[in-house]
Amino acid sequence: MPARRTFRSAEHAELIELVRSIAAKDLAPRAAGAEAEEAFPRDVFHLLGEVGILGLPYPEDIGGAGVPYEVYVQVLEEIGAVWASVAVGVSVHALSCFALATRGTPEQLSRLPEMLGGELLGAYSLSEPHAGSDPAAMATTARRDGDDYVLNGCKAWVTHGGTADYYTIMARTSGTAGDRDGISCFLVPAGTPGLIADPPEKKMGLTGSTTAALRLDDARVSAERRLGAEGDGLKIALAALDAGRLGIASVATGLAQGALDTAVSYAQERHTFGRRIIDHQGLSFMLADMEAAVVAARATTLHAARLKDAGLPYSREASIAKLVATDNAMKVTTDAVQVLGGAGYTKDFPVERYMREAKVMQIFEGTNQIQRLIIGRHLDRDNRGSIATIG
Repeated sequence: MPARRTFRSAEHAELIELVRSIAAKDLAPRAAGAEAEEAFPRDVFHLLGEVGILGLPYPEDIGGAGVPYEVYVQVLEEIGAVWASVAVGVSVHALSCFALATRGTPEQLSRLPEMLGGELLGAYSLSEPHAGSDPAAMATTARRDGDDYVLNGCKAWVTHGGTADYYTIMARTSGTAGDRDGISCFLVPAGTPGLIADPPEKKMGLTGSTTAALRLDDARVSAERRLGAEGDGLKIALAALDAGRLGIASVATGLAQGALDTAVSYAQERHTFGRRIIDHQGLSFMLADMEAAVVAARATTLHAARLKDAGLPYSREASIAKLVATDNAMKVTTDAVQVLGGAGYTKDFPVERYMREAKVMQIFEGTNQIQRLIIGRHLDRDNRGSIATIG
């Protein structure tokens, strides 16, 4: 496989090589079996934590590695190319740390090293059964009771639900459904009485990643576990999602790259009419389009990551990256199945799994229809009063 990356830092190049080595030696041999058995690989997250991968995007002074997002997204891509469930899990874990890392008090931040080091695995709980794409409509409540909050409600589609050690939960502390300023953020331990995870969802893909509904029945949480001020929860959640969308864009790009690599290898070895199938122009053009889609997704994601590293607004670009990368991943994985023909439709090759895994990436972290809505609103807001005239 040709080199796909260039770095200004030898240290960052070595990091990518380390991740690629771990992906090849420790992840790739287990991926198909774990996905078939729907087995969550908790030990993998311990390993990734021990080598520092889970804390890469966070500053060194709070226990992270201080790696630029431009590099971090490429780490996620390398993992996604061999095992999407693990790559999604790494991205979600980073998302679960965001509120504490950015809004935590010095006392609260003392919990962060265990999270970034992999001793504790996190989950992010924003969506609800009737408040997915519209988080302001959430109904889960957190009622103040002395030095505690009492949480009631239900969270849906929680990655690591039932396997996480803690949950970053958004709940309403004031107002009613639709009130954007009445939501707060809490860091809730998994063993909290009244916090109950339902059995994992039976999914089309990403079966090595647990996804479950989370029920809160008078779950009592100390007020010291509120992150940020009351009413800041939605602001925290949306800021976290901008970074999370870059993570999913990277995973989708890696997944597409893995599918493309498999398709190219097969096309080089399979012969029809006395020639390798890659030598047939029709199929060669399909592979070329797949390569263009992967490269475009990578470039779009890196552009957004560089804006984030520069401290510039990147919300619109994060939505563009998520939209482009996940739509492209769906197309590339579908085409990879087509390249392999009948073999691609069997479980003898991984491309059918890649195709199933790509679909959900168009859905979570905000559906791609929501991404288009976000992008359109940015265009409206950012271009008011800039009518060009001709002549």
